Amino acid sequence: QVQLVESGGGSVQPGGSLTLSCAATGSTGSIETMGWYRPTPGNERQLVAYTSVAGTPSYGQSVRGRFTLSMDNAKSTVHLYMNNLKIEDTAVYYCNAEVAGIVHDLTYWGKGTPVTVSS
Repeated sequence: QVQLVESGGGSVQPGGSLTLSCAATGSTGSIETMGWYRPTPGNERQLVAYTSVAGTPSYGQSVRGRFTLSMDNAKSTVHLYMNNLKIEDTAVYYCNAEVAGIVHDLTYWGKGTPVTVSS
């Protein structure tokens, strides 16, 4: 079992910065990937950024160059450093973790933290 606790959401003006954090607790030793997603206008969850515990972060095209994802040394917490925020970045951001199970991997989601970018 893994629980994901998100923090850092809030309101910011365009061009500003904000940092989201997601801390996993529970069976964190089995985490394979962690990342952030946000809904598209069609309500599909779109990748913002993710990383495997052994790899380097990958980013959605719309945020690449502006956002940076980091994972702590314990492989249980990620920070999303969001820079040069745009109005279109406004969304509820959801933390995701893929956790190795005995037979198959399990997907966990945080409850979401809202980010509002407005002038």
